Amino acid sequence: MIPAPVIIAVDGRSGAGKTTLAVELAARLRAHHKVSLFHLEDIYPGWDGLAAGVERYVSTVLAPLSRGEAATWTSWDWGNHYDGESRVTLPAEIVIVEGVGAAAEAARPMLGAVIWAESPDDVRRTRALGRDGETYEPYWDQWAAQEEEWLGRDDVPAHADLRVQNLADGSAPADLLKLLPCLPALAPVLAPELSARRGLRLHAERLDALPDAPALFQSLYGRSANAVWLDSSNADAVPGSAGEDSADPAARTAAERSRFSIMADDAGTFGQFVTHRSGVSLISTGSSAARVPGPFFRWLDTVWGRRAVRTPDGYPCDFTLGWLGCLGYELKRETGGSDLSAPTPDAALIFAGRAVVLDHAEGAAWLLALDASDAGEWLAQARAAVEAASGGAGPPSDGPAAQAGGSTGVALSTAPAFRSRDTGARYREKITAAQHQIAQGNTYEVCLTTTLEARVQAASLDAWTTYLALRRRNPAPFASYLRLGNLAVASTSPERFLRIASDGGMRAEPIKGTRRRAADPQEDSRLRADLATSLKDRAENIMIVDLLRNDLSHFAEPGSVTVSRLCAIESYATVHQMVSTIDARLLPGAPRAEAVAACFPAGSMTGAPKISTMAILDHLEAGPRGLYSGAIGYFSLNAAADLAVAIRTLVISTAGDGTAELSLGVGGAITSDSVPDDEYDEIRTKAYGVLSTLGAAFPGD
Repeated sequence: MIPAPVIIAVDGRSGAGKTTLAVELAARLRAHHKVSLFHLEDIYPGWDGLAAGVERYVSTVLAPLSRGEAATWTSWDWGNHYDGESRVTLPAEIVIVEGVGAAAEAARPMLGAVIWAESPDDVRRTRALGRDGETYEPYWDQWAAQEEEWLGRDDVPAHADLRVQNLADGSAPADLLKLLPCLPALAPVLAPELSARRGLRLHAERLDALPDAPALFQSLYGRSANAVWLDSSNADAVPGSAGEDSADPAARTAAERSRFSIMADDAGTFGQFVTHRSGVSLISTGSSAARVPGPFFRWLDTVWGRRAVRTPDGYPCDFTLGWLGCLGYELKRETGGSDLSAPTPDAALIFAGRAVVLDHAEGAAWLLALDASDAGEWLAQARAAVEAASGGAGPPSDGPAAQAGGSTGVALSTAPAFRSRDTGARYREKITAAQHQIAQGNTYEVCLTTTLEARVQAASLDAWTTYLALRRRNPAPFASYLRLGNLAVASTSPERFLRIASDGGMRAEPIKGTRRRAADPQEDSRLRADLATSLKDRAENIMIVDLLRNDLSHFAEPGSVTVSRLCAIESYATVHQMVSTIDARLLPGAPRAEAVAACFPAGSMTGAPKISTMAILDHLEAGPRGLYSGAIGYFSLNAAADLAVAIRTLVISTAGDGTAELSLGVGGAITSDSVPDDEYDEIRTKAYGVLSTLGAAFPGD
């Protein structure tokens, strides 16, 4: 007897290509492992023998192999239609079993992973008869009827860990091998495959040109189903640019956040796409998709947080390819909050094996690509796209932001009619209820939110055009455009949630305190001064600073948590904001995904103390927040991360009926001295930038 092997079942209907898939998968795994292979077609007792064959397989083959014992079984003589010779299958580190019924209900408790192979019916028949010729053809319908009966009782595809659309083009084994290490049961044994990912070579090429960013994104990723643009859309704020007051420390800090823009999709050799909902991650790449149960942050820890690549010499950005996308607020279920479901994914990320990074300070574009057979072709395409997008100034509609009040909206035949989860009266009542909780000593500060929603015809609202209009009206250092399946995100967030540098430096920059911008310079200055001297806003900000100092301390070196800026004022196109900066240094060897989880969701979007206040919010708010007040950003292969708080963010979910649901979250911090009318005016101010761009009004206005 040897230690129990990991058993992988490759199941599917006849002709789905299971045999070839299993053989090729075994060949690739043998580079690092001892692999044993068993074919169920050798044990079925005749053309009526599917059920009996599965029973034989489970009892005489699978049961002993799962115990680490040799399996002695009786083969079937297809020529003589009778039992054949006795055979032995030896156990190994990995055992692959393939055939119809390999993952039957009785077998599943002994399996480490189930792969379900699929192919169109006509392809399956052609493939099966091409392999077995006239021998199989008279029995095709008879065998297919047994498969239908079996699957009617036992829905194996619903229990599959991985599903593969087997096109017989040679891509399926490689796609499966990318996903198998993601499965918890296989991760330990596939450690060599995981380690290979940490020795990837990164190509970084600098081009001394700063292209028109929207034109470049549209050229490279306009047709990508899944693409991300982390867009420093207030790039004019970088040090030394016109109009930037370099003597203003707050302005310099804001400018530093605006240096880089990143754009990528999930195409190419290494591309992957993951969505997480209610404790299950669905990861897809090429022809294959894996279903991985378990907490999101635990999964994230397996794929990120260890240095997989070295930062190239001379490359100035902390992003060296990796995961990009968004995390929804309902991931709080993993960090002390209650378990609520949202209509949007709890997380949606792409893995980018190639990307373009724009350096606004140096006026350069960087092309990044992991070493792969298709890297050279993409690099040539990207060079050409950068050159074409650098041919001159972008069109006026894509240029610098207009000042508040300018005409920069989206031309819609009919403006969306937004509805609010809370009427004005109801929102004010909730403010009073939050203040009652404060008076009872259950919380100090409550970030009360509501959601504005509208349903429109999908064809009437283009997410890309909408984002371009938003970035013109309200440029921000953490603006972003995400296209992830049927989900589009257009964000103009000014707020950093959390940055973890590759060297372990951590930074959070919460925003608490907002005033509108005014067209009149004197009125604008008065509003800025009013925010700077507001005792209430300073109290809100300082309470969140204390909360974030605690969040960062969970994984920080003792004594490293500092507050380098407290209640500084930063001005954006439509609002003035009060911002603080908290820095820390990550403990060496600390799990970086857990460090992110310790700070999630952003304290500026919950209130303090965080866990008890989230429970109060669950009671007060009328539904899930979804992506709003979650995070948007990247998790890089050099163990760095940079995430923004998902505020000032329009979420567009396209349905199968040709409609799209628009969602815009707004909220504000409630303290004991909050004035309900003022707080309600604040959420209207925060919604103005997005609503006015769409030509829409705040509900009830």
